[in-house]
Amino acid sequence: MKKYNVLLLMTDQHRFDTLGCYGNDVIDTPNIDYLASMGTVFDCAYTPSPSCVPARACLISGMNQWNTGILGMGKGQNIMGTNFPQTLPGELANNDYHTQAVGKMHFFPQRSLNGFHNTLLDESGRQHNPGFVSDYQKWFNEHSKNIAHDISEPGISWNSWIARPSTMPEYLSQTNWTAAQSVEFLKEKDPVKPFFLMTSFSHPHSPYTSPQYYYDKYMQRDLPEPYIGDWADIHDVPIDAMDIDAWHGKVKSSQIREARAGYYGSVEHIDHQLGRILNHLKRNKQLDDTLIIFTSDHGDMLGDHHMWRKTYAYEGSARIPMLVVLPKEMREGITPRSGSPVTLYDIMPTVLDVLGIDIPDKVDGISMRNALYGDDSISREFVHGEHSWCYSSIQECQYLTDGKTKYVYLPGLDEEQLFDLEKDPGELHNAAADTAYTEILAKWRSEIVLLLYGRGEGYTDGTKPVSWTDKGPIVSPEYEKRLNSSPVDWTKYHAKRIGFIPD
Repeated sequence: MKKYNVLLLMTDQHRFDTLGCYGNDVIDTPNIDYLASMGTVFDCAYTPSPSCVPARACLISGMNQWNTGILGMGKGQNIMGTNFPQTLPGELANNDYHTQAVGKMHFFPQRSLNGFHNTLLDESGRQHNPGFVSDYQKWFNEHSKNIAHDISEPGISWNSWIARPSTMPEYLSQTNWTAAQSVEFLKEKDPVKPFFLMTSFSHPHSPYTSPQYYYDKYMQRDLPEPYIGDWADIHDVPIDAMDIDAWHGKVKSSQIREARAGYYGSVEHIDHQLGRILNHLKRNKQLDDTLIIFTSDHGDMLGDHHMWRKTYAYEGSARIPMLVVLPKEMREGITPRSGSPVTLYDIMPTVLDVLGIDIPDKVDGISMRNALYGDDSISREFVHGEHSWCYSSIQECQYLTDGKTKYVYLPGLDEEQLFDLEKDPGELHNAAADTAYTEILAKWRSEIVLLLYGRGEGYTDGTKPVSWTDKGPIVSPEYEKRLNSSPVDWTKYHAKRIGFIPD
């Protein structure tokens, strides 16, 4: 069988609806839209856990969040580690692929390879291991010697809702560096082996500081207003909104606009740099022989429902872009769009399936290959997502969705929410108490009860989920197993991370 190359393109904290191929006519994303035109756009793609570490652990291992043992960041569990039974790059390396990672990985220890032959890291200023300096930081220090700039110069933290144009020249940006290093790998890779390249941009994750050109462009455009649901008053907390890193609270409309301009600018900046990679593949006649997947770990609320960043069950945070472009020889008969519910741990079995490589038994994901041709018979009915207590007990969540309706359970409030996504895509109305939705609510409730009961952790009374806030954050027993079986001592690091704000 012919061996095709694999390019996994990933952005960080990228909500699905800020791409042209997902219907946004304000933003310009020509390169990503070009990819979409050659492949399949998944309209029901959701993260299994909407923050960086748990989502990325699912992606790299092919396992669901319960089995990775990582259900969130902050209280409970938050370290990716290295002792998964399998990883996507590891399986490909075992099948004679030259594997390389560039950009944000969020591994621990930070120089872990997790199956890659090599990594070039941009870790957004994180220094979890003593003496660690990212490859981007080293490069930045060397190339900015005669310029009065440093990575944190804008004066905005990594999780702030504050926005402004970047103060550094564009060529020094993390986004440009990530694309440039990816192209360098493609130039210098083993010429006799197929490649697996994971290019992982650290934006549009905050800070919302896109280069001046992009920021100004979107400040001049008519940007979408945030969705504010009839249930969102709980997040309108004036004192909390004063925090420059607030996760919720009502801020001025002008500040939301600035944040969205910076965010949109970062997305288009990534799109242009992604074009450098695609142009290289085209010039070297490799584009047609490459399986390409574009996705993100989770989204960003951007002020929707008075909320910021991620960890929530709502569309801005939980729904992600997912584009799959098969090698040209395999594209006949593909469907341009699929409504099949998919998630990040489906990427590993999809890649292996397309390449004709055996899928390990402990992979929980389902290959998207059949769905690419319009056949949803081998698929799941819905995506289950969750996030443990991070910012606050009221933010912990469980959710189920098939893309048509969404069920949310908030254990910190002992509250159910139900959204009709077909009629109400902005989740403006909680229909859980509406008599017209009684049967739909009962269906979803039975599904979550079955799922939670099967895990045996006492989070349901057999008829409905029950609040577990008095027990602390939900924790998978698999996390403790991995902690104890790891060759790395996580203990001190784990203790430091309790209460940590995700980055």
